[in-house]
Amino acid sequence: MRYVSTRGQTRPHSFAEAVAVGLAPDGGLFLPESLPDIRGRLDGWESLSYPDLCYEFLRLFATDIAETRLREIVDASYRKFDHAETAPLVRLDENLFVLELFHGPTLAFKDFALQFLGNLYADQIARTGRGINVLGATSGDTGAAAIHGLLGKEGVSVFILYPDGRVSPLQERQMVCTGADNVFPLAIQGNFDDAQAALKEVFAESEFKERYRVSAVNSINLARVLAQCVYYIHAWFRLPEKKRERCEFVVPTGNFGNVLAGWMARRMGLAVRGFRIATNRNDILHRLFSTGDYRVGEVNPSLAPSMDIQVASNFERFLYYSVGEDGGRVREIMTALKDKGRFRFENFDKDVFSASRTEDEEIVEIIKSVYEKFGYLIDPHTACAFKDPDPSRTEVVLATASPAKFPDTITRATGIHPKHESLEALKTRPEVKYPIKGDKSEIMRFITANAAEGPA
Repeated sequence: MRYVSTRGQTRPHSFAEAVAVGLAPDGGLFLPESLPDIRGRLDGWESLSYPDLCYEFLRLFATDIAETRLREIVDASYRKFDHAETAPLVRLDENLFVLELFHGPTLAFKDFALQFLGNLYADQIARTGRGINVLGATSGDTGAAAIHGLLGKEGVSVFILYPDGRVSPLQERQMVCTGADNVFPLAIQGNFDDAQAALKEVFAESEFKERYRVSAVNSINLARVLAQCVYYIHAWFRLPEKKRERCEFVVPTGNFGNVLAGWMARRMGLAVRGFRIATNRNDILHRLFSTGDYRVGEVNPSLAPSMDIQVASNFERFLYYSVGEDGGRVREIMTALKDKGRFRFENFDKDVFSASRTEDEEIVEIIKSVYEKFGYLIDPHTACAFKDPDPSRTEVVLATASPAKFPDTITRATGIHPKHESLEALKTRPEVKYPIKGDKSEIMRFITANAAEGPA
């Protein structure tokens, strides 16, 4: 299988090439040249364990990696999850289910993709004998998950941009308390969108990127989206059979990557009714799918900091399919968005997508209400997905992080102070972070000074 850019001006890449490059040279995002139809495979996949399902799905895409090696990479990627089901589906009510995606090493859904991507990078280094420098930007969970996907791997340095003071204290400690010499948390002034913009500017420097072998760890990397498709299929199998086709996934999301993965699985043949996009007060996606108006606004700090985003990178992939896979049209729209900060879209399928918006005070009330009704604790991001439930539909809420990562908000809502031993251990470790200006030149200088050269 080959991979093409959403902007249509990059030669087709293999899977391994697309993963290594991350962002396409023309500034677009990689997608498969064509999506496989999985409907005829579902019966054979239903009884598989999570790693086995992941392997069977990803072998449709990673066609240039030997199957035995891909099997090893996948198996290694899910060994650090602490639940036998990897992604357990919990039933709260007749038509209400929760897909728990927080049983990985950093207690957030990003582990599903970033443990896999980290092992892909390790394989790349082993094959080529050349080190790589991984660059990412985070609004909270991506940075920690990326770092922990690459800890202990030879020949790689990890550079993570994050907005200083705008992630939760425990999210920050997961990045700055690793004690690893190859991890560089870069604290910038501003918000996540500023960090993401700086990252894209660095990737646009093709000579620098090639010289220092800089790879992307954000969800602009196609491997992340493909790995996330798997837990939608896994959850669908665990629903009562009569409820599957009426199922709606309710997805807390700011950067659109999480819900895009589910939508792509549906496009490949997974029979689900649709998706509800759950946003916090930074509601660009809610406004988009409610009105068709994509307008970049001001980012406001919230109790759900991982969704404090106004520029949803993965929307470009959805846009590509929405305009008939026309790279030229994508370029026109992305230019208009960059120049004007807004664009008016038409003809979104409202039978497939809906959206909701949740204010901070509502987050606290929802956490309290869910605990009182079901005896179940949820984190602030997951709380956004519990707003305005539709009891006539089968709803699967994606629980994107452990409540233990946001103890202050949980305590305020319920009086319970959640803890997790891995987070408690961080509180005694020294912090190492690097305050830096969030501009391209400073970031490139820092990478140059700390770049990985290759395995010993």
